[in-house]
Amino acid sequence: MRIQVLGPLSAEVNGGSIVPTAGKPRQVLSLLALYPGRVMPVPTLMEEIWGTQPPQSALTTLQTYILQLRRRLGTAMGPDAPGGAKEVLATRHGGYLLQIPEDSVDVHDWERLIREGQGAYEAGDSQLAADRLRAALDLWRGPALVDVRVGPILDIEVMRLEESRLVTVERRIDADLRLGRHSELIAELTDLTARHPQHEGLHSQVMVALYRSGRQATALDVYRRLRGRLVEDLGVEPSPQLQRLHQAMLAVDPALEVLAGPRRTSTFDLFAA
Repeated sequence: MRIQVLGPLSAEVNGGSIVPTAGKPRQVLSLLALYPGRVMPVPTLMEEIWGTQPPQSALTTLQTYILQLRRRLGTAMGPDAPGGAKEVLATRHGGYLLQIPEDSVDVHDWERLIREGQGAYEAGDSQLAADRLRAALDLWRGPALVDVRVGPILDIEVMRLEESRLVTVERRIDADLRLGRHSELIAELTDLTARHPQHEGLHSQVMVALYRSGRQATALDVYRRLRGRLVEDLGVEPSPQLQRLHQAMLAVDPALEVLAGPRRTSTFDLFAA
Protein backbone atom coordinates (compact mmCIF):
# COMPACT_ATOMS: atom_id res chain seq x y z
CA MET A 1 0.00 0.00 0.00
CA ARG A 2 1.11 3.52 -0.78
CA ILE A 3 -0.72 6.51 0.70
CA GLN A 4 -0.13 10.19 -0.09
CA VAL A 5 -1.62 13.05 1.90
CA LEU A 6 0.75 15.87 0.86
CA GLY A 7 -1.66 17.02 -1.82
CA PRO A 8 -4.81 15.24 -2.99
CA LEU A 9 -5.54 12.05 -1.01
CA SER A 10 -4.15 9.00 -2.78
CA ALA A 11 -4.15 5.39 -1.54
CA GLU A 12 -3.18 2.55 -3.85
CA VAL A 13 -2.91 -1.20 -3.43
CA ASN A 14 -1.49 -3.24 -6.32
CA GLY A 15 -1.94 -0.21 -8.57
CA GLY A 16 -5.61 0.21 -7.72
CA SER A 17 -7.09 3.10 -5.79
CA ILE A 18 -8.93 2.40 -2.54
CA VAL A 19 -9.93 6.04 -1.92
CA PRO A 20 -13.72 6.22 -1.46
CA THR A 21 -15.75 8.84 -3.28
CA ALA A 22 -17.92 9.77 -0.28
CA GLY A 23 -16.62 12.54 1.95
CA LYS A 24 -16.84 11.03 5.43
CA PRO A 25 -15.09 7.72 4.60
CA ARG A 26 -12.32 9.83 3.02
CA GLN A 27 -11.94 11.61 6.36
CA VAL A 28 -11.66 8.28 8.16
CA LEU A 29 -9.03 6.98 5.74
CA SER A 30 -7.05 10.24 5.95
CA LEU A 31 -6.94 10.23 9.74
CA LEU A 32 -5.93 6.56 9.94
CA ALA A 33 -3.24 7.13 7.27
CA LEU A 34 -1.59 9.94 9.24
CA TYR A 35 -0.86 7.51 12.09
CA PRO A 36 -0.04 4.11 10.57
CA GLY A 37 0.34 1.34 13.12
CA ARG A 38 -1.38 3.38 15.83
CA VAL A 39 -4.90 2.91 17.14
CA MET A 40 -7.18 5.80 16.32
CA PRO A 41 -9.82 5.92 19.08
CA VAL A 42 -13.48 5.78 18.07
CA PRO A 43 -14.29 9.08 19.86
CA THR A 44 -11.56 10.85 17.85
CA LEU A 45 -12.90 9.49 14.57
CA MET A 46 -16.43 10.49 15.55
CA GLU A 47 -15.33 14.01 16.50
CA GLU A 48 -13.57 14.38 13.16
CA ILE A 49 -16.71 13.40 11.26
CA TRP A 50 -19.47 15.02 13.35
CA GLY A 51 -17.77 17.46 15.69
CA THR A 52 -18.88 17.66 19.30
CA GLN A 53 -22.50 16.66 18.62
CA PRO A 54 -22.52 13.28 16.87
CA PRO A 55 -25.92 11.74 16.03
CA GLN A 56 -27.23 8.76 17.98
CA SER A 57 -26.40 6.55 15.02
CA ALA A 58 -22.77 7.74 14.91
CA LEU A 59 -21.16 4.49 16.08
CA THR A 60 -23.17 2.33 13.66
CA THR A 61 -22.46 4.74 10.81
CA LEU A 62 -18.72 4.75 11.60
CA GLN A 63 -18.71 0.95 11.54
CA THR A 64 -20.35 1.13 8.11
CA TYR A 65 -17.59 3.44 6.87
CA ILE A 66 -14.95 1.01 8.14
CA LEU A 67 -16.73 -1.85 6.37
CA GLN A 68 -16.81 0.12 3.13
CA LEU A 69 -13.08 0.82 3.37
CA ARG A 70 -12.35 -2.86 4.05
CA ARG A 71 -14.36 -3.88 1.00
CA ARG A 72 -12.37 -1.54 -1.23
CA LEU A 73 -9.16 -2.73 0.37
CA GLY A 74 -10.09 -6.39 -0.03
CA THR A 75 -10.98 -5.92 -3.70
CA ALA A 76 -7.63 -4.25 -4.38
CA MET A 77 -5.67 -6.88 -2.42
CA GLY A 78 -7.33 -9.76 -4.22
CA PRO A 79 -8.62 -13.11 -2.88
CA ASP A 80 -5.17 -14.65 -2.52
CA ALA A 81 -3.66 -11.89 -0.36
CA PRO A 82 -2.31 -13.16 2.97
CA GLY A 83 -4.10 -11.84 6.04
CA GLY A 84 -6.87 -10.02 4.28
CA ALA A 85 -8.40 -6.60 4.66
CA LYS A 86 -9.39 -7.15 8.30
CA GLU A 87 -5.75 -7.48 9.30
CA VAL A 88 -4.68 -4.38 7.37
CA LEU A 89 -7.58 -2.23 8.57
CA ALA A 90 -7.80 -3.79 11.99
CA THR A 91 -10.19 -3.40 14.89
CA ARG A 92 -8.68 -2.92 18.31
CA HIS A 93 -10.24 -2.25 21.70
CA GLY A 94 -11.65 1.25 21.45
CA GLY A 95 -10.60 2.02 17.90
CA TYR A 96 -9.15 1.12 14.51
CA LEU A 97 -5.72 1.17 12.90
CA LEU A 98 -4.00 0.70 9.59
CA GLN A 99 -1.38 -2.01 10.05
CA ILE A 100 1.05 -0.81 7.40
CA PRO A 101 4.70 0.28 7.61
CA GLU A 102 5.28 3.96 8.35
CA ASP A 103 7.16 4.39 5.09
CA SER A 104 3.98 3.48 3.20
CA VAL A 105 2.80 7.06 3.82
CA ASP A 106 4.49 10.09 2.24
CA VAL A 107 4.42 11.99 5.56
CA HIS A 108 7.05 9.51 6.86
CA ASP A 109 9.39 10.38 3.95
CA TRP A 110 8.68 14.07 4.55
CA GLU A 111 9.67 13.91 8.21
CA ARG A 112 12.75 11.77 7.53
CA LEU A 113 14.10 14.12 4.86
CA ILE A 114 13.48 17.13 7.11
CA ARG A 115 15.46 15.49 9.92
CA GLU A 116 18.34 14.74 7.55
CA GLY A 117 18.26 18.26 6.11
CA GLN A 118 18.13 19.91 9.52
CA GLY A 119 20.97 17.73 10.76
CA ALA A 120 23.11 18.68 7.77
CA TYR A 121 22.25 22.36 8.25
CA GLU A 122 23.29 22.33 11.90
CA ALA A 123 26.50 20.50 10.96
CA GLY A 124 27.35 23.28 8.48
CA ASP A 125 26.82 21.17 5.32
CA SER A 126 24.71 23.67 3.41
CA GLN A 127 24.73 21.74 0.14
CA LEU A 128 23.44 18.52 1.70
CA ALA A 129 20.91 20.51 3.72
CA ALA A 130 19.57 22.23 0.62
CA ASP A 131 19.39 18.94 -1.28
CA ARG A 132 17.53 17.07 1.48
CA LEU A 133 15.10 19.89 2.18
CA ARG A 134 14.41 20.38 -1.52
CA ALA A 135 13.72 16.64 -1.87
CA ALA A 136 11.29 16.89 1.05
CA LEU A 137 9.45 19.82 -0.52
CA ASP A 138 9.25 17.98 -3.85
CA LEU A 139 6.98 15.41 -2.17
CA TRP A 140 4.20 17.98 -2.03
CA ARG A 141 1.63 17.86 -4.87
CA GLY A 142 -0.51 20.72 -3.58
CA PRO A 143 -2.01 21.71 -0.21
CA ALA A 144 -2.27 18.79 2.22
CA LEU A 145 -5.48 16.75 1.77
CA VAL A 146 -6.72 19.39 -0.62
CA ASP A 147 -9.61 17.20 -1.84
CA VAL A 148 -10.80 16.07 1.61
CA ARG A 149 -13.44 17.95 3.60
CA VAL A 150 -11.63 18.17 6.92
CA GLY A 151 -13.23 18.21 10.35
CA PRO A 152 -11.76 19.57 13.60
CA ILE A 153 -9.10 16.85 14.00
CA LEU A 154 -7.84 16.81 10.42
CA ASP A 155 -7.95 20.61 10.34
CA ILE A 156 -5.29 20.67 13.09
CA GLU A 157 -3.22 18.07 11.23
CA VAL A 158 -3.39 20.01 7.96
CA MET A 159 -2.40 23.24 9.72
CA ARG A 160 0.56 21.45 11.32
CA LEU A 161 1.73 20.07 7.98
CA GLU A 162 1.35 23.39 6.18
CA GLU A 163 3.28 25.20 8.92
CA SER A 164 6.01 22.56 8.73
CA ARG A 165 6.12 23.08 4.97
CA LEU A 166 6.62 26.83 5.30
CA VAL A 167 9.33 26.42 7.95
CA THR A 168 11.10 23.94 5.67
CA VAL A 169 10.95 26.38 2.77
CA GLU A 170 12.57 29.01 4.99
CA ARG A 171 15.32 26.64 6.12
CA ARG A 172 16.04 25.52 2.55
CA ILE A 173 16.33 29.16 1.48
CA ASP A 174 18.69 29.77 4.42
CA ALA A 175 20.89 26.95 3.11
CA ASP A 176 20.79 28.35 -0.43
CA LEU A 177 21.70 31.81 0.87
CA ARG A 178 24.70 30.34 2.68
CA LEU A 179 25.73 28.82 -0.67
CA GLY A 180 25.66 32.25 -2.33
CA ARG A 181 22.57 31.65 -4.46
CA HIS A 182 21.06 35.01 -3.62
CA SER A 183 20.30 36.15 -7.19
CA GLU A 184 18.54 32.87 -8.04
CA LEU A 185 16.31 33.18 -4.97
CA ILE A 186 14.89 36.64 -5.61
CA ALA A 187 12.00 35.54 -7.86
CA GLU A 188 10.93 32.76 -5.48
CA LEU A 189 11.15 35.02 -2.44
CA THR A 190 9.22 37.79 -4.18
CA ASP A 191 6.38 35.32 -4.74
CA LEU A 192 6.55 34.00 -1.17
CA THR A 193 6.43 37.44 0.41
CA ALA A 194 3.44 38.34 -1.77
CA ARG A 195 1.67 35.21 -0.46
CA HIS A 196 2.72 35.94 3.14
CA PRO A 197 2.70 39.75 3.35
CA GLN A 198 3.38 39.91 7.11
CA HIS A 199 5.93 37.10 7.42
CA GLU A 200 9.10 38.68 8.79
CA GLY A 201 11.37 35.69 8.16
CA LEU A 202 10.63 35.55 4.42
CA HIS A 203 10.95 39.34 4.14
CA SER A 204 14.32 39.21 5.86
CA GLN A 205 15.45 36.60 3.35
CA VAL A 206 14.40 38.61 0.30
CA MET A 207 16.10 41.66 1.83
CA VAL A 208 19.35 39.70 2.20
CA ALA A 209 19.08 38.24 -1.31
CA LEU A 210 18.52 41.69 -2.81
CA TYR A 211 21.29 43.29 -0.75
CA ARG A 212 23.82 40.66 -1.78
CA SER A 213 22.77 41.11 -5.41
CA GLY A 214 23.75 44.77 -5.28
CA ARG A 215 20.18 46.04 -4.84
CA GLN A 216 20.48 47.74 -1.47
CA ALA A 217 17.81 50.37 -2.22
CA THR A 218 15.27 47.69 -3.16
CA ALA A 219 16.10 45.70 -0.03
CA LEU A 220 15.50 48.78 2.12
CA ASP A 221 12.22 49.42 0.29
CA VAL A 222 11.04 45.89 1.19
CA TYR A 223 11.57 46.79 4.85
CA ARG A 224 9.75 50.11 4.46
CA ARG A 225 6.70 48.48 2.88
CA LEU A 226 6.61 45.64 5.43
CA ARG A 227 6.85 48.12 8.30
CA GLY A 228 3.97 50.09 6.82
CA ARG A 229 1.76 47.01 6.66
CA LEU A 230 2.60 45.93 10.21
CA VAL A 231 1.91 49.36 11.64
CA GLU A 232 -1.29 49.88 9.65
CA ASP A 233 -2.76 46.38 9.98
CA LEU A 234 -1.54 45.30 13.42
CA GLY A 235 -0.39 48.46 15.13
CA VAL A 236 3.09 47.02 15.79
CA GLU A 237 6.62 47.77 14.70
CA PRO A 238 8.85 45.13 13.07
CA SER A 239 10.65 42.87 15.52
CA PRO A 240 13.92 44.13 17.04
CA GLN A 241 15.66 41.40 15.04
CA LEU A 242 14.36 42.75 11.74
CA GLN A 243 15.09 46.31 12.79
CA ARG A 244 18.72 45.34 13.49
CA LEU A 245 18.94 43.71 10.05
CA HIS A 246 17.65 46.92 8.53
CA GLN A 247 20.24 48.98 10.43
CA ALA A 248 23.00 46.59 9.35
CA MET A 249 22.07 47.20 5.71
CA LEU A 250 22.12 50.95 6.23
CA ALA A 251 25.59 50.60 7.80
CA VAL A 252 26.84 48.13 5.14
CA ASP A 253 27.68 45.65 7.91
CA PRO A 254 30.24 42.99 6.81
CA ALA A 255 28.15 40.40 8.73
CA LEU A 256 25.73 40.50 5.79
CA GLU A 257 28.27 38.98 3.40
CA VAL A 258 27.69 35.47 2.08
CA LEU A 259 29.64 33.31 4.51
CA ALA A 260 29.93 35.65 7.46
CA GLY A 261 28.99 34.53 10.94
CA PRO A 262 28.59 31.10 12.53
CA ARG A 263 28.04 28.32 10.03
CA ARG A 264 25.13 26.93 12.01
CA THR A 265 22.92 29.98 11.77
CA SER A 266 21.13 31.98 9.10
CA THR A 267 22.04 35.59 8.32
CA PHE A 268 18.77 36.75 9.87
CA ASP A 269 19.59 34.92 13.11
CA LEU A 270 22.86 36.82 13.38
CA PHE A 271 20.75 39.81 14.43
CA ALA A 272 18.75 38.01 17.09
CA ALA A 273 19.02 39.39 20.58
